[in-house]
Amino acid sequence: MARVITVSVVDDDRMLLDGLRTWLAGVPELRLVATAATVGELLGAPEAQLPYGFGRAGYAPPDIVLLDLVLRDGSAPTDNIRRLLRTGSRVLMISTVPDRSRIIEAVRAGADGYLTKDHDLPTLVAAIKDLASGRGALSTELAFACAHDDSPARPRLSPRERQILLDYASGLTLKSAARRAGITVHTAKDYLDRVKAKYQQAGRPTHTKLDLARRVREDSLDAG
Repeated sequence: MARVITVSVVDDDRMLLDGLRTWLAGVPELRLVATAATVGELLGAPEAQLPYGFGRAGYAPPDIVLLDLVLRDGSAPTDNIRRLLRTGSRVLMISTVPDRSRIIEAVRAGADGYLTKDHDLPTLVAAIKDLASGRGALSTELAFACAHDDSPARPRLSPRERQILLDYASGLTLKSAARRAGITVHTAKDYLDRVKAKYQQAGRPTHTKLDLARRVREDSLDAG
């Protein structure tokens, strides 16, 4: 039996919340466990507002949180993202507009994907499933924003640097990445060291393979 993906939604648009409840009720692989107008409300909601197994022991994080980019409580999107990530949930941003700078800011804060609210249900469900399986939710808006991100925080990588980074961060050993690129391990290490140096200079240090994988996801380098 396939695992059911638990989902919560943080949005202060009551019509949208009602629509999502109806939409997601028809998707057997997903279960909407909570909705809230703010992140604080979601994390501190009393038991009566947390159905489907949320117990008295405290907040039970869902697999995925759909988070509206701009909430009327004035909270900063980056702060909201980080609060939710600390609970163990993955975060899919939803917004009415494809604001390029805000998309980049959200991804840098750790959001796993970004969708505008004009997408249909199959697109939303696919994005949720991608996040639940450990992948990022790549959308047209996110790919466009990352492709046109020329901020100093996004290092310019050469094609070979990018290739070695992607292969190594995906789980290959440096030896395997070098073999795949048709170069020596020593040369591959030089490329990887250059990548690390560029991220260090950009203020985004990458000390471990996990850090490198995170930079790949943040900058959507695997989007092609």
